Amino acid sequence: MPRVRLEILKRSKKSRARLGLLHTAHGTVETPALVTVATQAAVKTLTAEQAEGAGSPLLICNTFHLHLKPGEQVVRAQGGLHEFMAWKRPIMTDSGGFQVFSLGFGRDYGLGKIGYRDTTAKVGLKQKPKLLSITEQGVTFTSYLDGRKIFIGPEESMSIQAALGADIAFAFDECTPPNADRAYTEMSVARTHRWAERCLKARDPKQSLYGIVQGGKFKDLRRASARTVASLPFDGFGIGGEFGADKKTMTAMLREVVRELPEGKPRHLLGIGHPDDIRRIVKEGVDTFDCTVPTQYARHGTAFTSRGRLEIGSSKHLKSRAPLDSACGCPTCTKYTRGYLCHLYRAKEYTAGTLLTIHNLWHFNELVRRVRTEIRRGLI
Repeated sequence: MPRVRLEILKRSKKSRARLGLLHTAHGTVETPALVTVATQAAVKTLTAEQAEGAGSPLLICNTFHLHLKPGEQVVRAQGGLHEFMAWKRPIMTDSGGFQVFSLGFGRDYGLGKIGYRDTTAKVGLKQKPKLLSITEQGVTFTSYLDGRKIFIGPEESMSIQAALGADIAFAFDECTPPNADRAYTEMSVARTHRWAERCLKARDPKQSLYGIVQGGKFKDLRRASARTVASLPFDGFGIGGEFGADKKTMTAMLREVVRELPEGKPRHLLGIGHPDDIRRIVKEGVDTFDCTVPTQYARHGTAFTSRGRLEIGSSKHLKSRAPLDSACGCPTCTKYTRGYLCHLYRAKEYTAGTLLTIHNLWHFNELVRRVRTEIRRGLI
């Protein structure tokens, strides 16, 4: 499997935005691009054909969850993720580093990555998460399936991702919690850098590997992390962790990081991608980004439209013969009415999630396509 290569077609004169082609063994992706989340080797509620039909150019699967079930050796025995899930386009796999946060301090404090409320309960050097143990060697998780202990370190993460066989793997890291103090963040980032070097030694040489920049809400730590990771022979770079309490801070943090990363290699932003984020992050030089919003919101009855969000479960839609969005050309909007979709959602039919997910992915991918057009025309 050849390594990924970013071909930069145009650089904006108004921002750090750039237009490119990400070449992989399973096809070429126009960038900037949204990476559709397929946590357990599936885009929730969709078949591979439906995800492709909604415009998804590449997927990201979850290393930790696939390790738990069905196990990476099951996937390997069926030819790797591409054969296993009948997906012909490129695939990324994350490292399991986000679960160090989400199943650790994130669960302990009920925290997300961005938009959190600051709290007096700070994570310091001596603090440990309740359900996992982080050491220099790696992380011991408690399985949410059966309570057994599962150890993943840099070498294990590389081995799992090699067996899964995605085009792009990510180095194992710790995604630090947003309430971590400076001392904890410094310790965590230094350890993540040591893990990065171990990942490089343990990697599958046929698989592309991205290093991950951490540093939390501390700009100097972000810059230092970016410089350190950029100095290592990774094929691309992920920008992970939390970015402060608001999106203005996130933008400033991205700017600091991107300045330190090599111009000729791809940059991926992990876990960010609301509609109002997309232009913001692309203008800072991000090439690809993943986000659960299109699929997760669809399952809860929210459609993103050209006129804003629409809650399809509202009874006011039940008699409507209009589409979700008259400006949308997706298979859902061209075939089904709001009334029918409202009925499906209120009746708790799985088909509602499928049709709304198709629409949301189409909407997001169309938004990113328009952003690419704006870069091409010199508008952003």
